[in-house]
Amino acid sequence: MSRIEQAIEKAARLRKEGDVVHPLPEWSERPQDRDQLLRAEPIPITSPYLVATNGHVAAEEYRKLKSLLLRLNPREQTGKTLAVTSAVAEEGKSITSLNLALALAQDYDHTVLLVDTDLRHPSLHRYLGLKPEVGLVHCLKEGKDLGKVLIKTGLGKLVLLPAGGTVDDPVEHFASGRMKDLIREMKHRYPDRYVIFDTPPALPFADAQVLAAALDGVIFVVREGHARPGQVKEALGNLKGATLLGTVFNDVSSAPGQGAYYYNYR
Repeated sequence: MSRIEQAIEKAARLRKEGDVVHPLPEWSERPQDRDQLLRAEPIPITSPYLVATNGHVAAEEYRKLKSLLLRLNPREQTGKTLAVTSAVAEEGKSITSLNLALALAQDYDHTVLLVDTDLRHPSLHRYLGLKPEVGLVHCLKEGKDLGKVLIKTGLGKLVLLPAGGTVDDPVEHFASGRMKDLIREMKHRYPDRYVIFDTPPALPFADAQVLAAALDGVIFVVREGHARPGQVKEALGNLKGATLLGTVFNDVSSAPGQGAYYYNYR
């Protein structure tokens, strides 16, 4: 059995073990801190790709995407940890993650934690104009407290967990008990929280496959004219066993009446 298969099997096994194996670690953030999210100074948005907070035509499409997601996950349910991935690179998964997170974070009822789990090529901090010195990598490798590396963006109730760097063996880290504990803490700390994981593409790497096995659902991004149909099919096959919530058909230029973005949910 290959190391990747062992890692995937370990992630699936850990998920089945439930929430009673390890106690929740201490976290410096407290429930009252949620109100402080709205009082945080908003970071300036300069990236033209972050459209969910302005009047761009695509902003409405992301709001529709948010509405569909909320319909799939009623407030009383706990299925709120979501992986966003694609078949290959440059299909817009990170942009989709960010704009969906921004759209959700403007909702009165929800806080949002956006996690950069692309430990091969992290990018979320750059789109937000940030230069974090610590992040998920330090939580995984050094046991750093999660609450010490979170960044309040001041953009609605959006909090970012940056990657904080790169590692050579992300699959091994994602299949570890430490990652399981972190996911559980992110998921259960607040009942109103959506946690969105931006992952590497699913075809060239096993990272998304391992993470998807530990999360509640997957949103799959397909950019028009980019990945070949066979690549999309193979990538979706790699995610077999995970809960595929739907696909986002991204960067569409010619769909009549749909603007530049279109998605299909089931």
